[in-house]
Amino acid sequence: MTRHDTTEATPGGIPPDALRDEVAAQLAGPARDWLDRALTEAREHPGAHGPVSAWELRLAEAGRRCGDEHADAARVLILHAAQADLDALTRVYRQGTAAERRAVLHALPHLVPGPDAVPLIEDALRTNDTRLLAAAVGPYAARHLDPHNWRHAVLKCLFTGVSVDAVADLGERARADGELARMLGDYAAERSAAGRPVPEDLYRVLALTESAAPPHGTGTPHGKES
Repeated sequence: MTRHDTTEATPGGIPPDALRDEVAAQLAGPARDWLDRALTEAREHPGAHGPVSAWELRLAEAGRRCGDEHADAARVLILHAAQADLDALTRVYRQGTAAERRAVLHALPHLVPGPDAVPLIEDALRTNDTRLLAAAVGPYAARHLDPHNWRHAVLKCLFTGVSVDAVADLGERARADGELARMLGDYAAERSAAGRPVPEDLYRVLALTESAAPPHGTGTPHGKES
């Protein structure tokens, strides 16, 4: 089985079953037992009992129980086990800690099939929390963020020092995107004029925009703006 990094940058790109196998293989016995109980509880009691659902309380415990290295993945698994709907995800995002908000963003690709959770992505992109930004530009954003906001998300990564490796489907969405190339050129010129270094990642993305567009009829659903 292919190994995945289950730290905060990647859980959203891994199918839940594979993610659970990865995490279980890396957790010590007590932490693995706690996660098993938390997932069972989330599956059996997904609804609210009192002000919050029982599984929401487990999200807060994940760091202490599973360690920082696996906490994001554990939270994502709990959200999947509860089959959290958009209302629950939005509540956790609005009321939760930064770590819980990251988990929501990572969980979106497998829990929200359409674009209804885009406002959560847009909210995260307005922050300067680099770990939240890295989670926001994952697979859900690649699938549903419109071209204008997606381009600005890439620029936000460059502004804040988030590696463009965090941007899901970067090569596919940047391919032959002349507007993104223009924005990157303007940013590079501004940096140079101010005597500041141009991020190496900028040149990586710029090279992707120069790639040939796919043959007609085989492109992605993310159209380029005229």
